[in-house]
Amino acid sequence: MEMTVGAAAQAAGVSAKAVRLWESKGLLPPAERTGAGYRLFTDADVEVLCFIRQAKALGLSLAEIKDVLELQRHGAVPCERVTGLLDAHIADIDRTLADLRQLRRTLTGARRTAHDNHCQGTDAAICQIIETAPR
Repeated sequence: MEMTVGAAAQAAGVSAKAVRLWESKGLLPPAERTGAGYRLFTDADVEVLCFIRQAKALGLSLAEIKDVLELQRHGAVPCERVTGLLDAHIADIDRTLADLRQLRRTLTGARRTAHDNHCQGTDAAICQIIETAPR
């Protein structure tokens, strides 16, 4: 069954703008066109749109998603590539969490110093809390 960009977008749970963008970036094959120039999408295109939506929800970039789709289109099973991408994203999240935990410890220490010293009679150029905060 063929459908317009709006119907395909609705069926996949995305916006028509996203469908046009993803098509322009090569994540979808170029859509067939009616005589009036309207794009026509198939059920298979909707499946790809749903896949892209889900991959984005997992944090994959459009470039990463395109890579996975191209592997599949060339007959490869992309599961190993997807596993590698997910592992890399998990490692990025772990680094971000560690950085945030360290920042929280630093902020807590600076706040404790501010509470203990009450910023009275300091030799600070601007604010002792910030100037003496651990790095």
